[in-house]
Amino acid sequence: MIYTPKITSDIQINSLNDLIKLKPFLEDSTLKINKSQIARELGKDRRTVDKYLKGYEKPTVRKRSSCIDDYYDIIKELLSDESQQIFYYKRVLWQFLKDNHGLSCAQSSFRRYISQHSEFQSYFERRQKRHIKKKSHLRFETPLGKQAQLDWKESMKFLLKSGEWIDINIFVLLLSSSRFRVYRLSLSKTQDILFSFIDDAFETFGGVPDELLTDNMKTVMDQPRTAYSKGKVNPRFAQFASDYGFKVRPCIAARPQTKAKVEAPMKLLDELYAYNGLLDYHELNHLVHKLNERINHKVHPGTGRIPVMYLQKEKAHLSLICSLLGRQVK
Repeated sequence: MIYTPKITSDIQINSLNDLIKLKPFLEDSTLKINKSQIARELGKDRRTVDKYLKGYEKPTVRKRSSCIDDYYDIIKELLSDESQQIFYYKRVLWQFLKDNHGLSCAQSSFRRYISQHSEFQSYFERRQKRHIKKKSHLRFETPLGKQAQLDWKESMKFLLKSGEWIDINIFVLLLSSSRFRVYRLSLSKTQDILFSFIDDAFETFGGVPDELLTDNMKTVMDQPRTAYSKGKVNPRFAQFASDYGFKVRPCIAARPQTKAKVEAPMKLLDELYAYNGLLDYHELNHLVHKLNERINHKVHPGTGRIPVMYLQKEKAHLSLICSLLGRQVK
């Protein structure tokens, strides 16, 4: 038997991967190869051609499964139209899965996973259109102990697990320098409740700041401060401030950027909507406290510091809390 092998009589080079065919000729010098001409014909750099002639092979990309794939069905259910739970940000969904379903991945990996799945990404794109970003304003740093900023996250509609819808309000008092804050949950915003929450916040701070920056809420101001008027502080609140020894500094009406340090973090409280229909009021109150603790123990993106650690430094600049036994709550 005579075996006649098939002999290659021509070599076609159509891509960089075909250059490996020329390697044997290059090694035994049986063929003079014009690398520059090949580079021009392939539209590649000469150095790239040389690399492939020497045997370089582009590594194949292997599609790896993600640990987040195990949560696909849960994510799909949470983001469905039938779900009462609301997730305004991917960060909130990541935190919810981490706290309640054992998800253990970096937030950046989770955000990338959501972006790669159009059925999930579209959910957040719709939410973003409803929450148009406001123009950012330059914030000035405040000396230690100088100021605290007061605000309410008002009239948040929340669904209890009993099926009842309620309107909740979150009191926020934030030290402007350390960014340490106190959250308190309430169904109303009466002046007595406000006094109680400020009392509690000062106890938590371990002292009293020089001034309280606030908007023109009716429990603080009888007449709003405007660009043309300094306004009028409510007499009872003025006495409350005098007892503690802090000044009341109202913002100019319709100019919330003055209070940007406390206004900006308000969106963190939107995480509560992720628990619609899952909690009773007591459990919701516990969630607000848990959220408060987490934020105070996390690096603040604006300062690069952890609020609870920097609070220890700010305490030395706060005024001592005087006895208020003589003040009567009406």
